[in-house]
Amino acid sequence: MISSPKRIVVISPHPDDETLGAGGLISRFSREGAEVSILVVSGHLPPLYDAKHFETSLFEAKKAFEIMGVKKSNFLKIPATMVHLTKVSKLNKMISDFIKEINPEVVIVPFPDRHIDHRVIFDASLVACRPTYKESPKIVLAYETLSETHWNAPGIEPAFIPELFVDISDYIQLKKEALSCYSSQIDNAPSRCIDASVALSRFRGSQNGCIHAEAFKVIRIII
Repeated sequence: MISSPKRIVVISPHPDDETLGAGGLISRFSREGAEVSILVVSGHLPPLYDAKHFETSLFEAKKAFEIMGVKKSNFLKIPATMVHLTKVSKLNKMISDFIKEINPEVVIVPFPDRHIDHRVIFDASLVACRPTYKESPKIVLAYETLSETHWNAPGIEPAFIPELFVDISDYIQLKKEALSCYSSQIDNAPSRCIDASVALSRFRGSQNGCIHAEAFKVIRIII
C-alpha cells in the first residue's frame, strides 16, 4: 500500500477468518493510526450448531479484536453454511451498508475458496465495492484462510497466487495472541492451528525478504 490508510474494513465470513487471513495487517495498521472495522457475516448458530457455540465465538472474537486494535465490529448472525440462502439483494445491502458507513480507503475480503460461505460473501463484497460512487474504496484485496483456501482443486477452481505482501514481522506475536483467543475455533489439527498460521507467514516472508508476511490477491488498487 502506498501509505498507511486511515480506515480499513475487513469482511470476515466467520469469527477467526479475519485473524487467520489478516491478523498481522490489522495489528500493524491499527498501531500505525488506521481505524480498522470488521464485519463478521456468519457464525455457529442453529440449526447446525447450538446457540452457545456462537456466544462463545462472539466472546472470543471481541477479545481478539481488542488485542489487534479493532475500532468497530458488527456481527450479522447468519447461520454458518447458510449464507447462500439469504436473498442476494439483502446480503449485498448488509455488506454495502457497513462499508458505506465506514467509508474506508481499503476493504479486505475473503478469497472464494472451498467454504461456500466464503464464496458467497466474496461475491457480495465485490458488489459492495464496485467503483460506482465517489467514496468507493480505492484498494480491495482478498486474503487466504487456512484450512479452506488451499483446498481448492488445482487447475479447476481459482488458485490463490498473491501479488501483494504485507510485512508483519513486528506483529506476528500479536497475531498469535489474537488467534489464541479462539480456543473453540483454532485446534491442533495440522490444517488449522497457530503453528500452521505462523509457518504460512514465515513462508510468505521468505518469498519477500522479511521474517513474516501476509499475502493478498489484488482486486483493485487506484492511486
